[in-house]
Amino acid sequence: MKKTIYCLLILFSIWSCNSTKHVPEGSYLLKGYNIDADSKAIDGAYFESFIRQQPNNKIRLAIYNIAGQDTSKWLNRIIKKMGQAPVLYNPQQTKTSANQVAKELSNLGYLRAEVDTLLKVQKKKVTVTYDIHNNGVYKIRSYDYTLANPTIAKSLAPAKKYTSIQPGITFNQIDLEDSRVNLTSYLRNIGYYKFSKELLYYKADTTLNAHQVDLFLSLYPPRDSTSFKKFKIRNVSILSGFDPMARGNEKLFSEVDTVNYKGINVIYGKNRFLRKSTLYRNNAIRPGKYYSDMAFTRTTGAFNGIGVVKQTNIQFTEVSHPNDSVQYIDALITIAPGNTHFFQTEIQGTNSAGDLGIAPSITYQHQNLFNGAEILRLKLRGAYEFISNSSNPEMANQNFFEIGADASLAFPQFLFPWLKPKWREQPSASTQVSLGINNQHRQEYTRQFFNATLTYRWTSNQNKFAHSVNLWDINYIRMPWISNDFKERLANSNPILKESYKDQLISRTTYNITYTNANSRVGRRVPKNIFSIRAGIDVSGLLPRLVTAFYDAPRDSLGAKKILGIRFAEYIKGDLSFAQTHTLNTKNRIAYHIGIGVASPFGNSAVLPFETRYFAGGANSVRGWATRDLGPGSYVADSSGVNDFVNQVGDIKLDMNIEYRSKVSEYIELAGFIDAGNIWTMKNYKESQPNGQFRFNKFYKEIALSYGAGVRFDLGFLLLRFDYGIRAYDPGRAVNDRWVIFKPALNRTAWHFAIGYPF
Repeated sequence: MKKTIYCLLILFSIWSCNSTKHVPEGSYLLKGYNIDADSKAIDGAYFESFIRQQPNNKIRLAIYNIAGQDTSKWLNRIIKKMGQAPVLYNPQQTKTSANQVAKELSNLGYLRAEVDTLLKVQKKKVTVTYDIHNNGVYKIRSYDYTLANPTIAKSLAPAKKYTSIQPGITFNQIDLEDSRVNLTSYLRNIGYYKFSKELLYYKADTTLNAHQVDLFLSLYPPRDSTSFKKFKIRNVSILSGFDPMARGNEKLFSEVDTVNYKGINVIYGKNRFLRKSTLYRNNAIRPGKYYSDMAFTRTTGAFNGIGVVKQTNIQFTEVSHPNDSVQYIDALITIAPGNTHFFQTEIQGTNSAGDLGIAPSITYQHQNLFNGAEILRLKLRGAYEFISNSSNPEMANQNFFEIGADASLAFPQFLFPWLKPKWREQPSASTQVSLGINNQHRQEYTRQFFNATLTYRWTSNQNKFAHSVNLWDINYIRMPWISNDFKERLANSNPILKESYKDQLISRTTYNITYTNANSRVGRRVPKNIFSIRAGIDVSGLLPRLVTAFYDAPRDSLGAKKILGIRFAEYIKGDLSFAQTHTLNTKNRIAYHIGIGVASPFGNSAVLPFETRYFAGGANSVRGWATRDLGPGSYVADSSGVNDFVNQVGDIKLDMNIEYRSKVSEYIELAGFIDAGNIWTMKNYKESQPNGQFRFNKFYKEIALSYGAGVRFDLGFLLLRFDYGIRAYDPGRAVNDRWVIFKPALNRTAWHFAIGYPF
């Protein structure tokens, strides 16, 4: 088998080397190109998109060269279609590319830049070098308005200090265009409905020498006299539930009912699609206010963000008025309905050490329950596992099953007393109430979970901040039946395992915030470095502690307080993470991530509940280890693997990752990564988790390290990720034998499949 593989590799190498096999005489294969600049301020990778001729993909060219010359044979035709014909050097395309690069340099302020093309010929191959001589960059010396219209000049005066164009910056056409867009947006947001950026232009005086420019903003004469006038909103009408493209709408709106709600005309057909209050709350276009692009965008975004809305269309109609100093427009907002009912079924198969299982689920969603865009979601799920390969004879042929149900109701506003209407009715706000029940039946025990949650979500500062508050998240875990054998095993087990199989109440209050600059656009440009910061705090036991403070609450044998006969958990947990993606060029990026988490029990709890503890390894952590297969500290897992996953959890977590991502085609991306991290315990559990405690003088010696590669399939709406991680430094081994980077073995690697990027 190995000989066959080696032969194939040798043959493929020979075909690859003969890359000029199909290059005609007198022509040259474009081997590649370089973009060199005489200034570090000029990023050569930026100009790659201006190069007309791109070299071949080497693998596809090699496949193409395998094919024979005879195209009458079907095999040759198929191979050529799979491959890529050689890209032949074209002098005219090279000249055009150089001109395009020079033009873009001029747009960036290098008005006298020159681009030379140098050719390096090797046999029948050519490498092109685009050599940039910048000859100095031009900077703005002064910037003034020379606006002939006094009304526009007065209106733009406050915006001058906020524009990106200021004395001392580079004379950059991109910045000038962005400034035109921003100034136009400013005018349109204060009422200039018919103003367009084409009416603004810049005059530049470059005759000053010394690479300086005097810049002037001017106005073209308008074709329409109202282009320089403000418009007010007169009437606003909302046509609720009308879809001009759907059949039967004429019958639904053969008789209409018009209702005036807070100055807005709401037009209903036979189906009263959305309530008046919902329409009013999501509409930012109000009578008596000046026209605003921002109000237009907020309105379309708010309505299109409602799941039951298919499409939103806004039309403005100018209204003649005898007073020319005041211009009016009427607004008609048409809301087209989408699907109200949504069904989804899902089935999963599992294979755990030879034990096969099946997990089906069905979901129903009503997206407009009370005609106010409320979303009702019901989910029924189950699981069944056929146990046939258990190491415990008592568990063999004892099938396990699980059944559960979830229900949630989301309201598109804050449902909380004493809030101001401005806060309660902001379009990005939502309130969700959730209930859940789950029953696990195994040969050793029956375990039940009950859950109730109240969640508030909203965004702020132009969607840069996303907030989420779980005012209460109550989880009740009950063990109605335990076998005698399992009771004996628990009695002789470690504290963590005992804690995991007790009746307990976990009442959490959490707050999470995310900040990202992904939505921070400057004109047409998006940030080159996109980053996000996430922080969260989770406090358990506040509500039960508050309730039990009013009476003498009973206690268990360990002195822990009970509420309604149940011991409640108390802990505090905090998480902080930072992730950044740095764009190198159009095809290559580097991503960084660091995440820290700390949790500590207090009061009623000596140990954190198992569900809230950290674990390491897996597709989004240190990828050289499988999920829950790393740590804590230098703890070595039980080789038998029985119930040891309970011990591989901790109270402190550290994750550090760096990943290089490279697009090889529109749909495929390759990646190389290095991961580091681990988990630790706050306390020293010598019996169950020896060497797992966090200590400042040794924790850095217990940071695991792995490396690997992955492939991602970008389907646009979905990204599928396959990663292969290899251990480089294993803290679970002896101190003098932890570097395993030069000792590869299959049992020190891990495969991961996931959806989306790891960070």
